[in-house]
Amino acid sequence: MTRPPHDGPGGRARHALAAAGLTPDEETVYELLVDSSPATAARVASLGAAAGLRPEVLPGLLATLEAKGLVTRSADEPPRYAAVAPEVALDVLLVTAERQLAQARERAAELERAYQRRVTEEAPPVVVEVVTGHRAVQQRQAQIQRGASHQLRVFSKPPYFDPPGSVVAQHELLARGVTVRMIYERAFVDRIGALRQIETMIEAGQQARVLPSLPMKLYLMDDRFALLLLRHQPDDPDADAALIVHPSGLLQALSRLFEGLWQRALPLGLRPSAPGSTSPSRTRQPGHDDERLIALLLAGLTDEAIARQLGISHRTAERRIADLTSRLGAHTRFQAGVQAAFRHPPATD
Repeated sequence: MTRPPHDGPGGRARHALAAAGLTPDEETVYELLVDSSPATAARVASLGAAAGLRPEVLPGLLATLEAKGLVTRSADEPPRYAAVAPEVALDVLLVTAERQLAQARERAAELERAYQRRVTEEAPPVVVEVVTGHRAVQQRQAQIQRGASHQLRVFSKPPYFDPPGSVVAQHELLARGVTVRMIYERAFVDRIGALRQIETMIEAGQQARVLPSLPMKLYLMDDRFALLLLRHQPDDPDADAALIVHPSGLLQALSRLFEGLWQRALPLGLRPSAPGSTSPSRTRQPGHDDERLIALLLAGLTDEAIARQLGISHRTAERRIADLTSRLGAHTRFQAGVQAAFRHPPATD
């Protein structure tokens, strides 16, 4: 399949009409006709060449768009094609898609009720599932992340199965208004680029805290399911294993464990960007630099790790820590971080 070489406003991919049943190539041709109707097939092919459309696929695409009611064809010779008004044509497709989605949700609810009846009738009821194999574990982890409807709670520690996919999933949840609370293990914050990644997630709405260590890798989806990683061996993917915990006393215990560690964890006092500001300009602001330094001090990172995260030399990091300690009248670097946090508390989670 071909793709236009550009994105829409704000970097958003243009192929947003998949929900209406259009392929990327169909959407491209329809968009060309919206801009250039009426046009012959030769004219559409000429316009489509810049978008990477192959001439041999165009007749089939035009026929499909006509069948879907998005394009009309004149009786001229050669025929000319014109886009039907999107408000009319696309609305019909979207209403159909919405009806099909509603039917799918109803069917999913029926299957869930049947599943729950089977689970409750079992003796004893299913409390945990054991999932084995890297691919199966990664798939269930993605389902747990994307399936949250109210809240996702996570212990973030190695291994990291699919970092880009996890970031995308959390952005989708936050955009839907789902609460995302993350406790990071200090070792993660120590990784190169981690501070910027955490700042980006906090800007998106994530609530983030840090602890020196975490007892396990854990995902809690609402109060419905949890995923607990049991084993991970990079050299033997088949040996990976995880537990899927169903509603039970065990799930409640894992929830209480998270809440207890959440209370003990230190908030990462990184404020979101002001509206209209950009990340590079923020990093040059002295006040923001102090916030980042304080967050890293509270996280317990070494001077070398702080220098890496801030993109400065070890000597510069030592000088800034000494300056902060002096300004606050503190005797140790940790005391300086604590005093600064109390004087300039982070935004409420």
